[in-house]
Amino acid sequence: MNTIVVSYSLTGNNQALAASVAKGLGAKHAALKERKKRTMGTTIADLLFHRTPKTEPAAEVLAGYDAVVLAGPIWIGEIATPLRACMKRLRTMGCPYAFVSISGGADGPNVKLGDELFRRIKRKPAALIDLHIADLLPAEPKPERKDTSAYQLTPKDVEMLAKQALEQLQALAGEEKTK
Repeated sequence: MNTIVVSYSLTGNNQALAASVAKGLGAKHAALKERKKRTMGTTIADLLFHRTPKTEPAAEVLAGYDAVVLAGPIWIGEIATPLRACMKRLRTMGCPYAFVSISGGADGPNVKLGDELFRRIKRKPAALIDLHIADLLPAEPKPERKDTSAYQLTPKDVEMLAKQALEQLQALAGEEKTK
């Protein structure tokens, strides 16, 4: 299957995870970059006003692929806005897709991710992999947002998280082959 992994990352954590997942899948990796500098103000405005920031490469990077894996952070309970153009493009494509994220997790699981993906793409993902930095930290004291937002994945973290993601993604590929 001709697969592309498209990632957006502000801290580098999701990009490192996506690059490792792409390598494990033997897929191309395209890292989205914003044309303008991201600030907390632009993040909040994007979420409040449902804006879709411009990125390089543009969503057309998805053309010609049989499967797409999106990877990016969760901001205030929603998928990072720079991925919105790709989600809109996926709506017109019939190929399977998956979503992978490493986000803070200090506030618990991102329970509305599946609903957001369905609302934006008009179909369920083949896999939804919601990983949390809080799970990498000691349980006591309970990790807080300041702890998870400042955390940079180590190469060992990336390897472990990519392995978890690949197990779910490859299991799906195996299921597709048997159908």
